Amino acid sequence: MSTAITADALGTAVPVLSYSPLVLSVPGRPVDLRVRVSAPATGTNLPVILLSHGHGPSNNLSSLNGYAPLADFWAAHGFVVIQPTHLTSRTLTALVADAPGAPDFWRSRAEDMSHILDRLDHIGNAVPQLAGRIDPAKVALAGHSYGGFTAALLLGAGLTDPGTGNLVHLLEPRIKAGVLLAPPGRGGDVFNGPMAEHWPVIGAVDFSTMTTPALVVTGDKDDPRHFTDMGPDWHADPYTLAPGPKTLLTLFGGEHGLGGIAGYDAAETTDENPERVAVLARLTAAYLRTRLHPGDNAWQTAHEALTMAPDPAGRVVSK
Repeated sequence: MSTAITADALGTAVPVLSYSPLVLSVPGRPVDLRVRVSAPATGTNLPVILLSHGHGPSNNLSSLNGYAPLADFWAAHGFVVIQPTHLTSRTLTALVADAPGAPDFWRSRAEDMSHILDRLDHIGNAVPQLAGRIDPAKVALAGHSYGGFTAALLLGAGLTDPGTGNLVHLLEPRIKAGVLLAPPGRGGDVFNGPMAEHWPVIGAVDFSTMTTPALVVTGDKDDPRHFTDMGPDWHADPYTLAPGPKTLLTLFGGEHGLGGIAGYDAAETTDENPERVAVLARLTAAYLRTRLHPGDNAWQTAHEALTMAPDPAGRVVSK
């Protein structure tokens, strides 16, 4: 596998400032919303990436403390990365087990991101050396696994609430682009795995209204048999079933951890591969830079480097 995605696409990495927990009081939320903010030490008019964690067997990675391999890289290359601890986090299980919306908290997870955007000025002023450096008009969203589900809702996908049967839309117009990492796919007849009846909300999403530009990232060895017998292509549904503009990055050999994005040396990563993580970090950063800064050629440069590598780490298609 080649990591020949040159630094030219993204420039030189800079030191990163990381601040946590920044505590936001949200009326009606059973516990305060805690976030980690990672930002480059230099630069102004910085774009924002909201990062939504997934589940996982670790006690702490499903929180603001996870996904350091991505958060650190993105921040070092010019983004302010904001990571909330959603109510689904294992760190909160004992505190919120009986709260409304448990255990899925699908609506709360999406609302967390809107609460953060409502308070970007406060966040910028609360984090040392960040005041006045955020560009609130340049906001992207990334999410892994169940975080990809959350991202789909905020990018425009509809959801039929399993509890009421009502169609819900949680589109967040302030988010200009998204990255869905190993996201869940469609419901319907293919939603037939042993976990499907226990987690019906996963199969309740309609991607046909997910209009915000997005990059969907899948691993061609990511077998979702607990939800479907459709195979790894199920994770590409947010690309396949949503309208353009969309891009699909398929990582060769990638499983659900996509090489280990949830944390440095994470035990639950079945496909640990630092080179795969490096490729993913660069391609996602390049995609979001170009989406948030029209005319920037970072994505074209990174895509060409991937395609021309002697041993490509993956393939890209777009529509």
